[in-house]
Amino acid sequence: MKRIALLLLAALLFTLALSACSGGDELVCEDTIGCVTVAPDEPITIAYMLTISGATAFLGEDSRGGIQIAIDDRGGKLLDHDINLKGEDSGCSAEGGQTAAQKLAADTQIVGIIGSSCSSEATAGLPIISEAGMLMISPSNTAPALTDKEGTWHPGYYRTAHNDLFQGRVAADYAYNELGARTAATIHDGSPYADGLQGVFANRFKELGGTVTFQGAVNVGDTDMRPILTNVGAGSPDVLYFPIFEPEGNFIAAQSKEVAGLENTILFGADGLLSESFPSGTGPAAVGMYLSGPYVEGDAYQQLLAKWDTKFGGSPPSGFHAHAYDATNILLDAIEKVALKGDDGTLLIPRQALRDAVTATAGFRGVTGTLACNETGDCATGEALGIYRITDAEVSGGNWPPEAVWTP
Repeated sequence: MKRIALLLLAALLFTLALSACSGGDELVCEDTIGCVTVAPDEPITIAYMLTISGATAFLGEDSRGGIQIAIDDRGGKLLDHDINLKGEDSGCSAEGGQTAAQKLAADTQIVGIIGSSCSSEATAGLPIISEAGMLMISPSNTAPALTDKEGTWHPGYYRTAHNDLFQGRVAADYAYNELGARTAATIHDGSPYADGLQGVFANRFKELGGTVTFQGAVNVGDTDMRPILTNVGAGSPDVLYFPIFEPEGNFIAAQSKEVAGLENTILFGADGLLSESFPSGTGPAAVGMYLSGPYVEGDAYQQLLAKWDTKFGGSPPSGFHAHAYDATNILLDAIEKVALKGDDGTLLIPRQALRDAVTATAGFRGVTGTLACNETGDCATGEALGIYRITDAEVSGGNWPPEAVWTP
């Protein structure tokens, strides 16, 4: 009996071993910051952290649409698993970014995040995302400090948007060389995006030989811009550069027409105002105004616009949908490269290896150009930028987007 029992035990152990072997070697996480385990019947979860409410909702809706189209292009699947997209509204504020980051970091099944929309959100939320071992690829953060090791950079941060070191320079070059401006003033709203961008513009404008007559700030939520505009008007600048968002940008543009000294001043904004709602929300004062922002062209982009029209109808509300599309594909490609797959379909996605794969991105043929990421996460080439001029067709005719009048 004892012999029979031993034989039965041996047979049982053999059967268990055979069963284990038939499922392949056990997947073991050896990554330095951990792994995401995706069971055979579970989806791969990615997330967005975007502003999808309030005055800046157009930015988040624009990027979220690009993400959704990128997922659609893969049939909603990756490595034989469904792709699950979840998200948080980060509100284009530091507080919103911190709250959204805390919620996303608490979900350990999230593999990567597309976001944030605004640089202020990233500045506050990125330390939380990085500490959680996650990565985040932004389609529209442009503040230089976010990819500067001496600034607010943290491991796991990337962006397909341009760096404002480039955008501010482009705007200043256009103002000085193409518009013939020799004096300029700037207004920002205290955000990392606006303050950083006006600083780059002002420094470059002075390098070119121009004079900056005034640099000042408004508060988010201000509606009466006449006091600061009066200070600007005292210098009668050739150009007023205000790289801020709606509705503050609408008020500055509209009220500038009431202020002495600004009768001949050219108004100049940036990508924060490159939205379908800005011209109509500002009125006639927007006619003739210039905006710097994303400029994308080519067959691949036209195909993306056609997909947008089919899925959502009309045109995208802002300029970063193509950047979000590219960011999503960079993330999904990286997941494919590093994921370990068991015979039963289980996936093990190592987090540091995923970061390394995104950092190693080179020669990526995206809709916004050929992208390559550096060690601090700047992936854009700066190719996809242009200067736009608003006409009456955008203000009262419903035309969008305006024509790009110059590209670097």
